[in-house]
Amino acid sequence: MKCQPGADMRRLLDRVRQAARRLRRDVVALWLAARDPRVPWPAKAVCAVVAAYALSPIDLIPDAIPVLGYLDDLILVPLGILLAQRLIPAPLMAELRAAADLRVERPVSRIAAVVIVVLWIAATALVLALLWPG
Repeated sequence: MKCQPGADMRRLLDRVRQAARRLRRDVVALWLAARDPRVPWPAKAVCAVVAAYALSPIDLIPDAIPVLGYLDDLILVPLGILLAQRLIPAPLMAELRAAADLRVERPVSRIAAVVIVVLWIAATALVLALLWPG
């Protein structure tokens, strides 16, 4: 039996969509974990950083830079999720994932968005101040 190229492409796209849904769910679960009192503080810190980076409109490497702009999202976010998952007890992570599945949309907080933008501006200013000759 021959496989049709269109069917193979649809299967690949379905797998990519499922992976993207899992990634989104895990980012929301980390956002919830960063606010959960049962999560140990080192894990909370990792969760907060990974969730803020994944949900931030500002990237470490802008997406406009060909290939590298998307590679940081494809490498850094999943690695951060893996690290956070190792720091959170498995039953608690399963509970957080279930709670994340119940949320239809990603968390939206205008205050958090302002804080993230201010932190990026401050970090950029600090780097420029350290590198500026004078």
